[in-house]
Amino acid sequence: MTPAELSRTVLRAVRRAVDEDVLRAPVPTHVRVERTRPGGSGDYACAVALQLSGPAALPAREVAALLRDRVAGVPGIGRVEITGPGFLNFTLDASADADARAARVRQVLEQGLRYGWGTECAGETHQLHHRPEVRAAVVAGAVRELLRAQGARVRTTCEEAPDPDWTRLGVTVDAYGRPPSPLTETRPVPAGATASELLGRLGADATLWGLLRPAGHDRALLGDDLLVQGEANPLFLVRYAHARARALIRGAERLGFDAAYEEDVDAPALHAAIADHPGVLAAAARHQAPDRLARQLETVADAFLDFHGNRPPLPVGDEKPSVAHRSRLALAEAAGTVLAGGLSLLGISAPEHL
Repeated sequence: MTPAELSRTVLRAVRRAVDEDVLRAPVPTHVRVERTRPGGSGDYACAVALQLSGPAALPAREVAALLRDRVAGVPGIGRVEITGPGFLNFTLDASADADARAARVRQVLEQGLRYGWGTECAGETHQLHHRPEVRAAVVAGAVRELLRAQGARVRTTCEEAPDPDWTRLGVTVDAYGRPPSPLTETRPVPAGATASELLGRLGADATLWGLLRPAGHDRALLGDDLLVQGEANPLFLVRYAHARARALIRGAERLGFDAAYEEDVDAPALHAAIADHPGVLAAAARHQAPDRLARQLETVADAFLDFHGNRPPLPVGDEKPSVAHRSRLALAEAAGTVLAGGLSLLGISAPEHL
């Protein structure tokens, strides 16, 4: 069960309790679930009972008990506990979760770069109006692609040039489907440099990352550390992880075997990061915050590199390719696909070699 599926399950429980007239409160449009913090109980936690206790005029723990009774026994959920003032804590069913992990890896490999695209904003029309300044234009371009990936219709305008020709302002869409990027604008960024100066010093990919990775209220960091080829540079780490995943695919081809997720792979952090990806894309679109996607790619890259170091997907020495190797390779390919798809939404290339 993915976080999105768990969220919908809890929301249905709320709606059922309201329909049965045991809970008199407005049904929220969305229920947030998040991973339990270290030392907490279960796999996921939800605070919806605290949110509903006021309107329902009931103690939060009593609301939580009503909801617990209506989610207990749902396939994929092993145990539901009430903790603290009224938190719901969920422990997922291990066997059902293994099936879900297998289905998710196959889904990523089938959907490719569009994995995580959804309908969060389907039917909506957004007008993005930005200042005539490089960072504002770049953020607007990324937000536009995130919203479109969630089904929205989007039109961008600039204060000086309504409905700008983005292809004239930036680079051409490539085979990855990367959106055009308005980097040939010559107006200054907060650091005082023009786009042409940034392009000359950092190149398009590092410039985009430097402008998009910080949250909107934070200063863009556009130093030469964006070019460092090392683990301290998050952009390098993300692109390196993608390149390693692609190298594994090439190595398997040379050894004569393909990726196929045939048995469960013990890589909880990587599975969790891939499972969280659709929700992060939806939230990044809804909040118009491409920095959320950038941080998610760092999480996927870290988890993949840990997995790669602990459980090599390719045979070592005299080993022969096995079911375990094919399954690990499938998970590695899925991680690389998530990284490439996320980078493409930000307009950043995902090279096969670094």
